[in-house]
Amino acid sequence: MIPLPSDASVSIAGRSPGLAAETVEAVVTLPTFKRPKQVQETLASLKAQRTDRRFAIIVMENEAEACEGAKAVLPLFESGEMPGLVIIAHERGNCSAYNAGWQTAILQFPNFKHLLVIDDDEIAEPDWLERMCNAAESLGADIVGGPQVPVFADPSHARWAGHPVFAPPYRETGRVPALYSSGNLLVGRNVLQAMGPPFLDLRFNFMGGGDSDFLSRSAQKGFVLGWCAEAKVNETVPARRVEADWIRARSLRNGVISTLVEKKKRAGTPLAGLKVFLKSLALLAASPLRGAVRLARTGSLTSGLYPVYVALGRVLAEFGYANEQYRQPEKN
Repeated sequence: MIPLPSDASVSIAGRSPGLAAETVEAVVTLPTFKRPKQVQETLASLKAQRTDRRFAIIVMENEAEACEGAKAVLPLFESGEMPGLVIIAHERGNCSAYNAGWQTAILQFPNFKHLLVIDDDEIAEPDWLERMCNAAESLGADIVGGPQVPVFADPSHARWAGHPVFAPPYRETGRVPALYSSGNLLVGRNVLQAMGPPFLDLRFNFMGGGDSDFLSRSAQKGFVLGWCAEAKVNETVPARRVEADWIRARSLRNGVISTLVEKKKRAGTPLAGLKVFLKSLALLAASPLRGAVRLARTGSLTSGLYPVYVALGRVLAEFGYANEQYRQPEKN
């Protein structure tokens, strides 16, 4: 494996032969961790994309010991079946993996315009890439998000699709004030160049939320955000993720992330910490009423409890609580 010149923590495990890097218009980054079968399925969906745009793929293996994902996909790249690179991000954590892939894209593909992100538990619909790129261009957006449609391992769990943990934040295509997830995302090269590495804050490595923070900082810097409702990826949801303790932990974590991101956003302003704390207390006080309204609308007690858990997570963050769900991926 060849270390990249700028960062010894990232190595190139392999690349497709004859890759004309200077002609690549879009780069798809695909982080993977202990999902060799699923990452192959994600790649198959990328191979099936209907587009005339020349694109390449960067797979970021984040399990540097066994490298099961990298070993599973390397033959596809080395045979030329898939265009792009397989890299090893030696530092564990999802922010480290994203940073490795995004920096590699900048270094290896000098002329790409759009960088896209898809996870290794997701399947892209055939027009995903084209629709994301078209949305960026037609909306004049620097960053575009799209829906992650939950596909439950147990079909009887489909009723959970409307829960805030799984439901998309927007229903219609257009410019939006905020984005929260990198699970289905397009980022312009201009954004990456302006934000500079490290793109995602490593303090979020095992909690998640590094993407929310990056998107918040990008919006604060003046970049335009958009949403493409038609550019769907289908996300596999194991049965574990509809269990009460997982939903509760994810809801609390979302509250923690909300506080941390808002504190960074307000940094340097007078009484920033106090204002964030007072807002968290106000949201906690209001959460029973908000939960009751949600319960009346949806008929779901779990959905009704969501605002309560998020507000509680916001307050707990003030006392150092951090739910690092990604520390034990087998439980996630």
